[in-house]
Amino acid sequence: MKYAWIEANRSRFPTVMMCELLSVSRSGLDAARKRLPSKRAIDDAMLLNQIRQAQRHHRGRYGRRRMTAEISAARGRPVNHKRIARVMREHGLQSHRRRAFRVVTTDSKHDHPVAPNVLERDFKATAPNQKWLADITYVPTDEGWLYLALVLDLFARELVGWAMSETMPQELTLCALDVALGLRDPQGALIHHSDRGSQYAAKDYRAKLKARGIQVSMSRKGDCWDNAPMESVNGTLKVECVNRVRMTSASVRGFRPRRSPPP
Repeated sequence: MKYAWIEANRSRFPTVMMCELLSVSRSGLDAARKRLPSKRAIDDAMLLNQIRQAQRHHRGRYGRRRMTAEISAARGRPVNHKRIARVMREHGLQSHRRRAFRVVTTDSKHDHPVAPNVLERDFKATAPNQKWLADITYVPTDEGWLYLALVLDLFARELVGWAMSETMPQELTLCALDVALGLRDPQGALIHHSDRGSQYAAKDYRAKLKARGIQVSMSRKGDCWDNAPMESVNGTLKVECVNRVRMTSASVRGFRPRRSPPP
């Protein structure tokens, strides 16, 4: 108690005087100071507590970069990312997220004809109904996987066609295309770009595009960048999975893209 009182009042009274009044030797005071934790150690302990709380909140999925942003925002000042990494490493608080089971939605091993990549990653459109992107994605719900077929107009990055199902039949993509054609009724030159999956390369799907005079374009094998804006939309739809907030199929089925009047 004496040593602690002296340390707390160092700015008010001379140390020598306090030692004499409390019958404390200077050597004893110096030894006590060495036993006391440093300011750095105290701050590291507070930092460790904040990191542990954040990892519990985020289910242990935050690494150094996201944890640095989280702690800096909580403290209201920047915290060095190397210090965050050191504390996380010393206490085994690194991100240990398990690799999630991946659902394969693209079946490119088929005998259907594959269209060339007409779009060539030119994702700019000067008007509606010039370039459409299509893809199938999935959302994990409490009842199981829910598959979504989507059609995106590149001009306003707007979803113009969508369909949902518990499986991935050919009718799923055809239904999404029917919604887009009915909503927009395109009349001019239009490019329809997708991956080379069997659902999009199938005869019925291509026939429906041909009947409307729509040019078919397909990504190169295994190259997701050829359909990058569509992949970005898929990621946005599943953003709830960042914190592992599972959705019900009803909540996904309640999803409705914003609509705009036909051009």
